[in-house]
Amino acid sequence: MSSILLLTSSPRSDSLSTKIATELADKIKAQNPGKTIVHRNLAAAPLPHIDELFTAAIRTPVEARTPEQAEAVKVSDALVDELLAADTLVIGTGLINFNIYSSLKAWIDNVARAGRTFTYTETGPKGLATGKKAYIVLASGGVYSEGPAAPLNHAVPYLKSVLAFIGITDVETVYVEGLAFGPEAAEKAIGAAQARATELALAA
Repeated sequence: MSSILLLTSSPRSDSLSTKIATELADKIKAQNPGKTIVHRNLAAAPLPHIDELFTAAIRTPVEARTPEQAEAVKVSDALVDELLAADTLVIGTGLINFNIYSSLKAWIDNVARAGRTFTYTETGPKGLATGKKAYIVLASGGVYSEGPAAPLNHAVPYLKSVLAFIGITDVETVYVEGLAFGPEAAEKAIGAAQARATELALAA
């Protein structure tokens, strides 16, 4: 059975990136009843940041790893398996300091694994997590999808680059932006994002 991997990363209980991303995952599932949703809340259950033991372990053949090294990659192996089992990714994040939450970056560091989600060839790196569709939901106080602040939006270009590197090139973005411009602007932004999510779900 195919799955939708829902990744939320905001530490805020009233997070709009989490709200819209969850709604989008639910809408995609409604259009595809055979799918299941696997929700990983990266803020509620933070992942370990990679350390020296981990980086040594992933460079060591499985059969040659020490018990400590084997233990160090257990979480990463499970995350990679979870990613490879999904055919759809829905990623929710706020824009913080012009990029993604560190909780989401920790997930990326755990799943970007040579030999598992990408490999090196004579013609350069090749992604192995292919055949998937991804959706990015980005919430921000300002407007970063276009206009003068757009160059400061490092979150979406970064996520698209990482996803492409591991083989996921079919990516759509839902912006929930301008939330700091007052209640009326926020309400309009939420409505636009929900409409965009519905549009994308119907096409899924």
